[in-house]
Amino acid sequence: MIYDVAIIGGGIVGACIARELSKYKGQFCIIEKADDVACGTSKANSGIVHAGFDAKPGTLMAKLNVEGAAMYPELAKTLHFDYKNNGSLVIAFNDDDMEHVQKLYERGQANGVPALRVIDAEELHKLEPSVSEEACGAMLAESAGIVSPYMATWAFAENAVMNGVKLFRETEVHGIEKNEVSGGAESDAGLFTIHTGKCDIQAKCVVNAAGLYADQISAMAGARDFVIKPRRGEYYLLDNKCAGLASHTLFQTPDKMGKGVLVTPTVDGNILSGPTAADGDDKTATETTAAGQDEVFRKSEKTIPDIPRRNIINSFAGVRALAYNADGTPVNDFIIEEDAKVLGFVNVGGICSPGLTAAPAIGVYVADIIEKIRGAAWEKNPDFVGVRKGIESFKDADDERRAQLIEENPLYGRIICRCEMITEGEIVAAIKSPVGAVDLDGVKRRTRAGMGRCQSGFCSPRVTEILSRELGIPMTDVRKNGGCSYILTGKTR
Repeated sequence: MIYDVAIIGGGIVGACIARELSKYKGQFCIIEKADDVACGTSKANSGIVHAGFDAKPGTLMAKLNVEGAAMYPELAKTLHFDYKNNGSLVIAFNDDDMEHVQKLYERGQANGVPALRVIDAEELHKLEPSVSEEACGAMLAESAGIVSPYMATWAFAENAVMNGVKLFRETEVHGIEKNEVSGGAESDAGLFTIHTGKCDIQAKCVVNAAGLYADQISAMAGARDFVIKPRRGEYYLLDNKCAGLASHTLFQTPDKMGKGVLVTPTVDGNILSGPTAADGDDKTATETTAAGQDEVFRKSEKTIPDIPRRNIINSFAGVRALAYNADGTPVNDFIIEEDAKVLGFVNVGGICSPGLTAAPAIGVYVADIIEKIRGAAWEKNPDFVGVRKGIESFKDADDERRAQLIEENPLYGRIICRCEMITEGEIVAAIKSPVGAVDLDGVKRRTRAGMGRCQSGFCSPRVTEILSRELGIPMTDVRKNGGCSYILTGKTR
């Protein structure tokens, strides 16, 4: 098999590119080194669909942010993932902050962000009664929203696979060659050979959407020399008992390290706060620290005083990909381009915030680049299906619909995760989907089984049993999150 386009990376950006390409005739694949999609930055971020007022006017970041934000409402409906247009507020606490808010408003206007307003303290506190009395005003961005980043990634990837895209899992790229003439066959001229731990994959074009490792993939191909530096950010998550603390996404005025610590509702009814911003060299540094958690808590209390710390049910860290030129200067924009030296190789690197928001628009932008590389107009895929059903939520259904679900499938009558009221029917559907879960975290990301108050303390043994049964593997082969993360070591009796 020779693929028209091979996409390296199964995060939100790679998944969106794959789905966009699947609208056209051709052979496409995603190559992902983890055992699932959304295992890197895409699973551990704020889940904010940014309005687009922060990026510098004229940059790709600004253009694709605004375009991507406008695409999310319809995509969420057709691909069946949760999205809420809750709006965001950038809160000012003094006159200097208000000057900064005004500049952000002007930048948003220049970027074409709709429905921006600067509001006073009275209106702010009507919108958000829990916000500190010290707040003196804010900018309201009505077009902002929230999304589940891993659910969205799964939806885009699954729809791509439904439309013929091949997903290679646990397939790490170790080398890339571009063949002038391979084995004396002229038909191989110009093809890329991607060497992985499992097999060699040939493609006419390669898209590098490898996130934190995009610099290494580019180097393998002999393409643009840039460096990805990781920036770790810690978060904490509050129980859904605290859902009333905020309805909008609440920002403080940003600083040189980013948008700062925010407080936001999630699409699942929790309250999320973070991230910190710690630069380092370790791209796998997703541990949390006492100091980091204290920093998040201290800064979030500036926005909402007296946050009930006893209701923190989880903490986690994500790592963002910041791009730097070879000389060490920051790129300060997305890198999305066909390489000048290695034709047919497209870098999609440095996709930090607002990368989640921009991802659907990045998919369209990259498809246009590929079309220009091909030198011919794409032929539409007549069999493309742009709708994905997803998994129906038992928790959100009314009593009549619950009864119907149980009658149609008795597995819906068995509650596995009591905290989130997730049924065995939903878990089995998540495992058997076109991009099915293969480990505990995969089930968790698709169904929320294990994301409640007890954090899988009660349901993980049952989910392990279900994975074993449905995948046809021994229970000792069931993993938490790929690699060697086995849940069990053997029988005790």
